[in-house]
Amino acid sequence: MSLPARITRAIEDLRTQRRDPLCAYLYDLPALDRHVRAMRAALPANCELFYAAKANPEAPILRTLAPLVDGFEAASGGELAWLYEHCPKHPLIFGGPGKLDSELEAALDCHVDAFHVESVHELRRLAHLAATQGRRAPVLLRLNLKLAEAPDSRLVMGGRPTPFGLDEEALDEALALLRHEPALELKGLHFHLLSHQLDVAAHLQLIRAYCRTFRRISQEQGLQLPLLNVGGGMGINYQDHSQSFDWPGFCQGLKDLIAEEGMAGTRIRFEIGRFISAACGYYVMQVLDIKCNHGQYFAVARGGTHHFRTPAAQGHDHPFVVLRGNQEPDLHGQPVTFVGQLCTPKDVLARQQPVAELAIGDLLVFTLAGAYAWNISHRDFLMHEPPQMVFLDR
Repeated sequence: MSLPARITRAIEDLRTQRRDPLCAYLYDLPALDRHVRAMRAALPANCELFYAAKANPEAPILRTLAPLVDGFEAASGGELAWLYEHCPKHPLIFGGPGKLDSELEAALDCHVDAFHVESVHELRRLAHLAATQGRRAPVLLRLNLKLAEAPDSRLVMGGRPTPFGLDEEALDEALALLRHEPALELKGLHFHLLSHQLDVAAHLQLIRAYCRTFRRISQEQGLQLPLLNVGGGMGINYQDHSQSFDWPGFCQGLKDLIAEEGMAGTRIRFEIGRFISAACGYYVMQVLDIKCNHGQYFAVARGGTHHFRTPAAQGHDHPFVVLRGNQEPDLHGQPVTFVGQLCTPKDVLARQQPVAELAIGDLLVFTLAGAYAWNISHRDFLMHEPPQMVFLDR
């Protein structure tokens, strides 16, 4: 694995500027721009691309994406306020379970494009709040479908008992409430059953099931719904990035599927996080110590899972590149476990990985660190300094 030349140069510049060992995040904003432009170009004409800000809500990331996406998805009141501050002119959608009344009121004030309603109780509360304010709340019902042939993945949010969405047994009650509540406007349905999907054929099968269920419910209930939200879930292969979800292949299959299922007149909305931002981020740690313990080598580097929780959260050995310094190597061709500075044996980023050469002072660059990384980490544990944040622009 090799790094882009501009990333290597930026890291070397950081190393020369610092007295203390380096620990930093670098985000390649032009690469993010190119990636999302290519995603947009491949999408069928009736499809929308929203960014799920939970993946990485850093302001420069949002500013880069703002001209490229159709809107942003918030999963909490805090995310909603942050998105409204940084992207006030862009459509916002508000999802997630356990919404507070104060958050629903804030979303009404932000004039969100849609509320993704997770339960009948939430629907009643939203109707009351909207009526009290004299407003009409746009609603998508999130349904937890039980499909006969639902594909599997490492992270499943539906098709089985979960906290997410309404099952079809609750649908009649929700629709009856919507029909009698003038403060609510049903705009469509929202399905999102799984994430970490790498299999294009399986995901197209899932989208086909979404479309057929959407049309069946619309016909049975006499509904004219303009919008189907199919979530995201496109996966990143952290062990071999070239084997990540094939977006161009998926979009080509999606065009055929839309024609076959008669969905050209329906807006199909994607809300994607990880697949958009993961590849633009890099986490850099400088090796502080190399030791042999009970026959295994460990490299202790500045930082750890309190900065970069992705390996622990995913349960994998994260891909990395070694940038050698000027020191003579301490190790040649040895498997090494890479750890951080925390007082816990769980502070591991990669286990027993072979390295050609390694010395104290070398830099470890963990790739694919642009999503669910810094923002999901237990940053205050042991009160270490945060990493330096670097956003590379043109």
